[in-house]
Order: sequence, then C-alpha cells, then structure tokens
Amino acid sequence: MLERARILDAGDPLKDYRERFSVPGGVIYLDGNSLGCLPKATPARLEQVVREEWGEDLIRSWNSAGWIELPARVGAKIAPLIGAQPDEVIACDSTSVNLFKLISAALAMRPGRKVVLSEPGNFPTDLYMIDGLEKQGLATRRLAPRERIAEALDEDVALLMLTHVHYKSGAIFDMAALTKAAHEKGALVLWDLSHSGGALPVDLNGCNADFAVGCGYKYLNGGPGAPAYAFVAERHLAAAQQPLTGWMGHAAPFAFSDDYAPAPGIEQVLCGTPPILGLAALEVGVDLVAEIGVERLYAKSQALSEFFRQCLSERGVELDLVSPTEPDQRGSQLSFRHEEAYAICQALIARGVIGDFRDPDILRFGFAPAYLRFEDMAEAARHFAEVLESGEWQRDEFRERAAVT
Repeated sequence: MLERARILDAGDPLKDYRERFSVPGGVIYLDGNSLGCLPKATPARLEQVVREEWGEDLIRSWNSAGWIELPARVGAKIAPLIGAQPDEVIACDSTSVNLFKLISAALAMRPGRKVVLSEPGNFPTDLYMIDGLEKQGLATRRLAPRERIAEALDEDVALLMLTHVHYKSGAIFDMAALTKAAHEKGALVLWDLSHSGGALPVDLNGCNADFAVGCGYKYLNGGPGAPAYAFVAERHLAAAQQPLTGWMGHAAPFAFSDDYAPAPGIEQVLCGTPPILGLAALEVGVDLVAEIGVERLYAKSQALSEFFRQCLSERGVELDLVSPTEPDQRGSQLSFRHEEAYAICQALIARGVIGDFRDPDILRFGFAPAYLRFEDMAEAARHFAEVLESGEWQRDEFRERAAVT
C-alpha cells in the first residue's frame, strides 16, 4: 500500500500545495476538521498587520489599510465557496454568537411560531443556543431523529436548524430537500456549515437556503479562534433584524447617534469592533482554499478517505465505521466507534498521528487534502494497526483525560 500511495502522490494534481502549509516533521495531521494547518503566508501577513499597519499607521489603518472593510471583504471571498453572493456573507464573531443572532432573527420573522427544530446529537453549541432562547420564553426546542426530520415539520416550526455535515459521523444532510420541505410548512432554515465550508461543495442559493453560519478555523485554515461567518439570503436582508445591536451593525456607526438604525445590508449582522488580526489570518486561508478550488479539494478528500479504508483493511484493522460507507454521503472525515477510543487516540497522537476523540466512543479522522498525502494514509494505517496489535493504548498515560479531547 505504501508503494501504491507513492504512485498516487506522484500523480496528484494538488501535491504542490502541501508546500504552502507548515506541516511539522514526523506528524501525520488528521485533525484538519478541527483546526487547520498554518498557511506559510499567514505569519508574514500578521507581521505586516502588527508592525506596519498597527505599529506605524496606528488608528489610521482603519482607513488606509482597509480594516473597516475586512469583515465584508473576507465574507465576500467566502461567499463563492458556499454558493452565495458577495453581499450575503459577513465574517464576524464566533459561530455560537452568529447562531444566536440568526435564530433570533428567524423567530422574529415568524410571529406566532416559536419552535426551533433540530436533531438530537447536533453540535452542542447549536442546541445550547436554542436552550438560551427557550429560557427567555422566545423559543421552544423540538428534536427529531434525522430520518424523521421532515415528519416533524409542521405549522408550529419557525426555524429548522441543522448542521450540514455532522461533526461526529460526517454524514451529510440533503440540503435542498430539507430546505424545500421546511419552506412548504412555512418555516425558515438555518444551516451550520462548520464542517462543510472549504471542505465540500455547498450551494446555499441553489438550495434556496435562508441563513447559514460557519467557522473559520477548520477547513478555511484561519487559525485557533478564527472569526466565523454568517449568511443571510438577499431576499431576507430587509426583514431579518438580529438582536445584538452593536455599533458596527449601525447604518452609520460613526454618526454616534443615540438611537439604533440597522445597516441596510449584510453589515447589520456585525456587532462589535472587528478582530483585525483574526480576520487578516482568515483571509490568507480563504484565499488559499479559493485558489485550490473546493471541488478539487473534495474529490481528493474522498480519494484519501477511501484509500485510508483500504489501507486499514490490508492491515487487518476492523472497526465499527460510524460514517456513511459511500464517500459522497459524508464530509471530509471518517469516524470509528471503539469503547477505548480515547486511549487509542492518545496512543496514536504519541506516535505523531493526530486525530481526535468525541465522547463517548468516537475516534475521528479528518482529511484536509491541501496538505495530506496518500503516503500519510498508508503510514497512519500502519501506526493504527500497530497500536491495536501491541495493546500500547492500554498504558495508563493514554487513559488520562486532558481538558481538550
């Protein structure tokens, strides 16, 4: 399999992009679905912002360096990656904060309805945001298994909120079909693209989606805690009023009026002062993903994940696959179930094979194809087999839970 991997790498049209990222020696990084690798251009860009724009031009850089335009500029660059128009996406805040804004806006647009429908096991922050609004008497949470989501839609549902690619399993929802089903019941739809944006083709406008959010630190390689992004369909920009009425979302923030008037476009989703360092780093990652092309990235990620499965099979590794078996039914990840998943994950990390664990028993591997090779798949499978065969995962240090898993 190693020889086969080297042949595949030699013919890989994306192979040269690995050199555009900082990939530590001795590491096979299979956690790009949680934190993307550092683009080599990012440190120089941040140094420019810190030394020149901040250090020399100081506050003048809000105008001279275009800081004030960064949220809209980065959002416009993200837009084609998710099937949106440039004036429908803004880069700002965190995924959680953007969820709160857009859930609230959707509820206000559907007076007389309070139900927000999602699925059990959705990413926790998505469900927690519904809980917070429920405690304020503004929402009612309803959960239905993914195979019964369409049945759970009725005239009480104000908003259907789902994660396009499930964070544990990698299973993909049929965005177009579920959006259509929700609209037929008069509900709006909010898609969380945190495991989709930059990883696989998304067509928000083609699916007639209403709202979406996504994070910048996974497949967009924006760095830890990178700003997130929010999408509001153009047809809703006039009606959607988000509740965090901070000064940057004002129609004229530097008029310093006592009364709030929302910006007429996507800028109304802004709240506080934009984090310039984070946005500058995110822009580098977004530019790189756009240059490579999402379609090419997804095609390679499917090939990598299938090759990884083949390598595991050749090594005699048999685990319960939680992800869909068909590559076009999953995102850029594979998840396996094992009762000792945490310890196995730590044993692999000690060998330099970095995946991650999701409670209670999921061992998760992400495939970020811009910087992963087929040779990495073969070597990761070898380490995986050796960890299981040797039983080294049973060592005490691999069972001690760290704060971040």
